Amino acid sequence: MSRLADRFAVLRARGETALIPFVTAGDPDLATTEALVPALAMAGADVIELGVPFSDPMAEGPTIQRASERALRAGTSLRVVLQLVARLRSRVDIPIVLMGYANNLLAMGEQEFAAAAGEVGVDGLIAVDLPPEEGETLHAALRARGVDPILLAAPTTQPERLAMLARRTAGFLYFVSLTGTTGARRELSDTLEQEVRAVRAVSDVPVCVGFGVSTPEQAARVAEFADGVVVGSALVDRIERAGSPDAAVAAAAEFVAELKRPLRRIMHR
Repeated sequence: MSRLADRFAVLRARGETALIPFVTAGDPDLATTEALVPALAMAGADVIELGVPFSDPMAEGPTIQRASERALRAGTSLRVVLQLVARLRSRVDIPIVLMGYANNLLAMGEQEFAAAAGEVGVDGLIAVDLPPEEGETLHAALRARGVDPILLAAPTTQPERLAMLARRTAGFLYFVSLTGTTGARRELSDTLEQEVRAVRAVSDVPVCVGFGVSTPEQAARVAEFADGVVVGSALVDRIERAGSPDAAVAAAAEFVAELKRPLRRIMHR
C-alpha cells in the first residue's frame, strides 16, 4: 500500500477530511520552500502538493503564474525540485505529490524521471496536461517505482470517461471544481456535490477537490462530500504578500491550521 493510500485509510478511520495545500517549489526561493513544507506538515497538512514551475502554466490563474515566474527566476527546475524532495524526506513523513506539466517530464525523460521520483520519495504525480491515453508509459514506470499517477476529472467529464479515470488513477482522483484556471473564488459551484457523488457511484477511490477553494468555510463545505480539499492560490497569495521568508512561512502555516480545523470534525457523507 502506498503512503497516499495509507494516509487516506487513516483519515477515513478518524472521520477526517484530508487537507492538501499547494505551494510552488522555489517560490520565492528554494530555502523558503524547504522551510515551508515541514511547517505546513506541522500545522495540519495531510499531503503536500509541490508545484513544479513551468514557463507556460496554462491551467493556472495569475497568482500561481506569478509564483512560477518567481521560482524560475530563482533557478528552480524539475531536477532541483527532486533534490528538494530528497532533502525533505527525512523531515516530512506525510505524502509529497508533484504537480506539473508534461513538457518538463518529457524533457527529462519518462523513465529517468520515474526512477528519480521513486528514489527520492515522491509519492504521487499530477501531470496537468497529460491525458491518460498519452501517459500510459509514464504511468506504468511510476507505478513500478511506487509513485502514484494521479488523474484529474472536471465538471465536463462524461460518465464513461469519469469511470475510466476513477479506475486508472492511484492515490486519489483530483476533481477540478470548476472550468477555467486556478484561483480563489468567492463561491463554490452549486453542482459540485452532485458531481463528486457521481464519482462515488462508480468507485471508492478517494476524491479530492481543488481549484477555487479559498476559505475554511469553503473547505468545510467540500468536506461534507469529498475525501480531501486542495488549497493553492489562496495559500500562494499569502506567501506572495508576506514581507519576508520567515513571515511567509508563518502566514502559510497559520492559514493551513485554520483550514484544517473544521476538517477534523466527523463528517456524514
